[in-house]
Amino acid sequence: MRIAVCIKQVPSRDSQPRVNDDQTWIREQDAGYEMNEPDAYALEEALRLKEAQGGEVVVCSAGPARVAQVIREALARGADRAIHVDDDGLASADAFVIADALAEAMRQEAFDLILTGLQSDDQGFAQTGVILAERLGLSHATIIMEVQSAAGGVRVKRELEGGWFQWVSMPLPAVLTIQSGINQLRYATLKGIMAAKKKEIRKAAPPATIAAPKQKIVSLYLPEKSKKTQMITGSPAEAATELVRRLREDARVIS
Repeated sequence: MRIAVCIKQVPSRDSQPRVNDDQTWIREQDAGYEMNEPDAYALEEALRLKEAQGGEVVVCSAGPARVAQVIREALARGADRAIHVDDDGLASADAFVIADALAEAMRQEAFDLILTGLQSDDQGFAQTGVILAERLGLSHATIIMEVQSAAGGVRVKRELEGGWFQWVSMPLPAVLTIQSGINQLRYATLKGIMAAKKKEIRKAAPPATIAAPKQKIVSLYLPEKSKKTQMITGSPAEAATELVRRLREDARVIS
């Protein structure tokens, strides 16, 4: 089975970047970067499928030259090779632009299965995998909690609302967006790190005509910190009743 895994490089959680002058994104030079955590779970699932059935795992990423950091990390964990759509303009592009760039680079590879993380830790649109499936003309399923091989395809467990789950049988090729926590992540070994240096990273150019973004960040700002104390008066019973009402109707933290 030939499996592609789309990975994204995102600002690390412990970095403290500042908003840029246009207030539309962060000052990228201030941030450290790491692999998007949901994509790490997608990579792990692909590696487990390869170990069970054989085949090849190819990681695909779009972004500037610094993306090579997470590509090498994925190769060190066990991926066989990589495709990098190298373009500075893709650093903060929306899901439509990223999906178009990845689809163009992956179209001739004829992958049996394409996995992405459910969403990214920075923008969190949760749309790249779905749009990628549309661009490639493939069936897709989202919020996947388990993947099983089946005759002629795969059987997947989807997470629904309210604690419900759904099993779906799908033909291949297909695109799946993987939920975090589906498996236990592995770490790169020293042997894997050394082997990654010899693995192929194919550089791909972005599409000649990049589609205009359909989503735009109008303004970005840090959460405003404020303190507000409200005193509840009356008897203990009255105060308790009023507290419950405010928690239910105003704060909405209880039902």
